[in-house]
Amino acid sequence: MTAWLTRIIPDQRSADARRDTAGTDGAIRLHRRLMSLFPDDAGPEARRRFGVLFRTEDTPAGVHILLQSTEKPDLTRLPDGYGDVRSRPLDPLLDALRAGLTVRYRCVASAVRKPGATTRALYNLPAVVPLSGAAADEWWLRQADATGLKPLQLHSQPLDTVHGRRGNSGPAAQQRVRHARTRFDGTAAITDPDQLREKIVEGIGRGKPYGCGLLSIAPARDAT
Repeated sequence: MTAWLTRIIPDQRSADARRDTAGTDGAIRLHRRLMSLFPDDAGPEARRRFGVLFRTEDTPAGVHILLQSTEKPDLTRLPDGYGDVRSRPLDPLLDALRAGLTVRYRCVASAVRKPGATTRALYNLPAVVPLSGAAADEWWLRQADATGLKPLQLHSQPLDTVHGRRGNSGPAAQQRVRHARTRFDGTAAITDPDQLREKIVEGIGRGKPYGCGLLSIAPARDAT
């Protein structure tokens, strides 16, 4: 299976691009935009089927969109003037992963805790509790261990919460989306290359349709 990484540099003269990358509900619009780049009628699990994950990055040159997928997106489906785009296969990177290699990582994830029914009743908690600070860091360390990584450095930064209506019409317009987000950066040693490849393609945690869970890695500069 080939994985693809596509970088989109939105042209801020495009009203579509501005709408898709602005506001706390921008990730919801961007999800719909990016899914439009894949075959229609793929069923209710289309995102999972095409392995679609994405993240927006604030760069000195403006917002960039990183899109990862297991099928090459049809970039001709973007509106005219939407931005500059480039796709490349991730296979050379995935094939080069080996145990002991030090990598840099970045992941914007929705760190949460799901308390049991007894705990929820006792403390009047919701079914899903967003985590922040040290609790979010501990969550990430557990995720990293399950991903085949041993973190060596960790820097975390809370980001705006994604929230808004899931759709514009029908039942989706009545459904609310809400995902607290934290960006995790650092370096790590690979402990299980196969598990790492699987999690890179699968994504990490909740909120994958809305800009969470894309794990990016690159060999650290001093890696041997």
